Amino acid sequence: MSARPQVDPALVAALKRLRLGRIAETLPERLALAEKQDMSPEELLLLLLTDEIGRRDGAASANRVRDAGLPPQMRIEQWDKTTKVSFDKRLLNQLTSLRFLEDHKHVVILGAVGVGKTFLASALGHIACRHGYHVRFLRADAMLRALRQSRFDNSRDAMMTALSTTDLLILDDFALEPMSKEESKDIYQLFLDRTDRGSIIVTSNRDTSEWLPMFDDALLAQSAVDRFKNDAFDLIVEGESYRPRLKPTPAGDAEPMPARDKPTVHPRSRARAKVK
Repeated sequence: MSARPQVDPALVAALKRLRLGRIAETLPERLALAEKQDMSPEELLLLLLTDEIGRRDGAASANRVRDAGLPPQMRIEQWDKTTKVSFDKRLLNQLTSLRFLEDHKHVVILGAVGVGKTFLASALGHIACRHGYHVRFLRADAMLRALRQSRFDNSRDAMMTALSTTDLLILDDFALEPMSKEESKDIYQLFLDRTDRGSIIVTSNRDTSEWLPMFDDALLAQSAVDRFKNDAFDLIVEGESYRPRLKPTPAGDAEPMPARDKPTVHPRSRARAKVK
């Protein structure tokens, strides 16, 4: 076995000064590979730079996922294909190409509680992040609540601008409950501002025709919903609940925990249970 190539400390220092310190970490292995495969200097340099580009692209994608607020485990490669739900797989494949993003079209994912709507929307968000798009993932009620609060500190315009200009906005669980007059106006403005300028993915338990009564203003409702649904792809998900497949399970090699006579319950858990 040949000795591991030694790297000149001055070269390591120069790489770090140029913020290429990660190249230094793998340089001995790459030098050994270059010697084994008789690479030219240009080929070795390309290999090193390709490694660095891959690392930086991966880090940038991870940062976009974090900033987006996407559930980290809800990626398309993690989807359990054995789940008993049905949807238009050809349409999903088309959506994963992100052509709808390029064309500034929307997506509405409809279905009963727990069939995987949030998972599929999040998966599309992850793919968008990998391809350099900026994404925001928000529960619809949380977004409306934040917009309502922003009126008190005069930050609404800035928040609305951020929501209107991100490449992909994902609104989860839209139209769960009736909206106030201000909330209806916010949704109307958001749908209007993003028309032909940016894409929205909406998940909902209600069909788009059932969104109208959720608005406080019938005229705003007609305009907003009509504008959105006629510019959106419909992905309908039907079948059993997907949520049991996301339920945490103990590791196969974990030692069993000793049984207790009576489980302890945190007071906050009781309070949450009562609220539910």
